[in-house]
Amino acid sequence: MKLNILLAVGGLSCFAAAQSTQSITYQNLTYANVRRDSGLTGPPVEEVHYYYDQWPIGLAVSKQGRIFVCYTRGTYAYTLGEVFNTTAEVPYPNLELNTPPGGLSTSLNGIPFGSNSTDSFISVQALFITPDDTLWVLDTGRPSTNETEMLTMPYASPGGPKLVALNLTSNSIIRTYNFPSSVHFPDSYMNDLRFDMRANATASGKGIAYINDSSNEGRTGFIMLDLGTGQSWRQLTQHPSTLRTFEDVPSYQGMPFYQRSPGLALTNIQEGLDGIELSLYGDVMYYSPLTSDYLYSIETQYLRSNPMDDVLSSQRASNNVKSLGQRGGNANGFSADSNGAVYMLMPEQNAIYIYNSTTLQAEPYVRDPRIIWPDSSNVGFDGYIYFNINQLPYQPDWNNGTDLRQYPGLILRSKLPNNGTKSTVLAA
Repeated sequence: MKLNILLAVGGLSCFAAAQSTQSITYQNLTYANVRRDSGLTGPPVEEVHYYYDQWPIGLAVSKQGRIFVCYTRGTYAYTLGEVFNTTAEVPYPNLELNTPPGGLSTSLNGIPFGSNSTDSFISVQALFITPDDTLWVLDTGRPSTNETEMLTMPYASPGGPKLVALNLTSNSIIRTYNFPSSVHFPDSYMNDLRFDMRANATASGKGIAYINDSSNEGRTGFIMLDLGTGQSWRQLTQHPSTLRTFEDVPSYQGMPFYQRSPGLALTNIQEGLDGIELSLYGDVMYYSPLTSDYLYSIETQYLRSNPMDDVLSSQRASNNVKSLGQRGGNANGFSADSNGAVYMLMPEQNAIYIYNSTTLQAEPYVRDPRIIWPDSSNVGFDGYIYFNINQLPYQPDWNNGTDLRQYPGLILRSKLPNNGTKSTVLAA
């Protein structure tokens, strides 16, 4: 009994000593250096333009520094614009070409269809400027409408979906390309485009356009267009690498995100093939679905092969898709520079990552709290990457009809690393 008492007293003494030591060690927080996330990575982010009217989707910057922007059409007065000053844009090339005769849509037996106008812009999704100073305009032909109690997107009518080339000196249309129903389906949604203008890219010698079909209703895949012949074809239609991840739940600004659309059950963002970009010499296409953490690639020789000319073409393309592994989150649009770096817009991280084909890894480039859903980017001739900010997760169609976006939208830019600029390798 005596021994137990002594042990208890001794233990208490040791405990008190330890407690005293802790108090001395931690009582003074004057010099505590708590690590915090600043939300910033990489080069400075500059504010170039403020949107106070229409929320943007795509953009492109010319050699002369002219900035062109586009907006998916709903109630907006125009779908293609040019930045006029720091806070305003104007219809480009004019309001008339942004106004389809007969309206944006019609219906047949109660089914809505977009305008079939080949001579006017219906709903422009993406822009690209080639080094010859041609502005390429990708028109989905599928505007958003409110013909019913909830927002709907009409099916595409032949003639409406198109690729239009404009001369930026004369500000006039050079050529319009349309797509047959075997290539562009009524529920297709053309999302972005890239070009290889070299003479050896196609048999015609006039270059090729690569377009992604990101339809969340139908058949995702790639559409190729021979710019010389106007012939088009598809590859990787509904290939697993082009499909959205099932029930993907991203987080934006620290909030798990579920899509809440008026009149519909709770669901998830549903979008497949989204970001696309060519390697420096055009021999590889990098791509991924929007709702996927994986990056994929395929040699472009397999995309350029027309299934109408080779019955094994589609099988070869499917067999030669490569998974490059996870990149650290969902990614939206892509861009590339003269060093061959592939920039991936990362809406979950408020950031842009770079895929490095040498290290085979995704690497940080820039991160900033203002990057709230980077929707499109463009590497300029001036050594900057420009990107649109449109706060898409806060749009009313994803939030029970309540618009939670806050003006202004933004065009931001950052200086490219290693003296990068717009690549001209794939130019004619």
